[in-house]
Amino acid sequence: MVMPLELDDRYSRQILFSGIGLSGQQRLRKARISIVGCGATGSALASLLARSGVGTLRILDRDYVEPSNLQRQNLFDENDARESHPKAIAAARQIARFNSQIVVEPHVADLTPTNVDLLGQPDLILDGTDNFETRYLINDYAVKNSVAWIYAAAVGSYAATLNVLPGDTACLACIFPDPPRGTVETCETAGILNSAVNLVASIAATEALKFLVGERSKMRRTLLSWDVWSNDRAEVATDRPRAGCRACDARDFVHIAGGVRPHITLCGRNSVQIHEKQRPINFAEMASRLMLHGAVRHNEFVLKFWREPYEMTLFPDGRAIIKGTTDTAVARSLYARYVGN
Repeated sequence: MVMPLELDDRYSRQILFSGIGLSGQQRLRKARISIVGCGATGSALASLLARSGVGTLRILDRDYVEPSNLQRQNLFDENDARESHPKAIAAARQIARFNSQIVVEPHVADLTPTNVDLLGQPDLILDGTDNFETRYLINDYAVKNSVAWIYAAAVGSYAATLNVLPGDTACLACIFPDPPRGTVETCETAGILNSAVNLVASIAATEALKFLVGERSKMRRTLLSWDVWSNDRAEVATDRPRAGCRACDARDFVHIAGGVRPHITLCGRNSVQIHEKQRPINFAEMASRLMLHGAVRHNEFVLKFWREPYEMTLFPDGRAIIKGTTDTAVARSLYARYVGN
């Protein structure tokens, strides 16, 4: 039984804040948000908003916990990394330990045009992803369905965030009509400071609270960037949609219509992801096949197979992450050889 908010000490300090109050806290309890990606930024967002009392959090993430995540991804521990727990599952378990009053819906999945409905019908979508391909997909979905979302990114010491209120502010395609071209820094090439992650997550989470309690007028109407190391800071006005925008103006949602994406190179992992359309994998049977060719271990969520110099992680739906190459042809060949065409 959930205690009435006015008697629950958990949120008392937040209720005392005039911008939220009891009525705002009641709105947070009824709110639903979807967080896409539960790595550094996503896990910080999930933690902040779960502790703030947002009633339902849907977490979508395609990845599993590794030791290198522990420097900045605050919902995971050494056991999660040791057991290669999927991030969405590990996050849900950790949130339940500090706030059992809210609902967390974990989905171990990569958001693609074919499953974009996994976003559900949230009040707000939050960006915890590591690539523009997924962000443009979120943007198309949000603009098409008039759902607000918040872009957030961090790499090195740099952080950036943007509020997208369809019909009111500029969207991602207004600001960046095309994806970045040429060499793009990643966590692997530039590293990342956990302070940059926590800065952008704190800003984005605060903007989310403003939105969820009904204070849209107080939300920032700029693309904000901040380098925590050099102290450089910049803002670009985003207070209205751009005339001629593909998404806002022309209503051309090319990323939703994009079909299945066959390969994605993951951030910071020297890895290729292989997409399979709902191809169920029996881990016990697969392990018995693969043990003849290398080391294998599995739990209910993932199967890991090592054959030097590669490491393959299989998920129950047939999706795989192959570590040790960025060559999609090599990755597809390994998948076909050991899992099948």
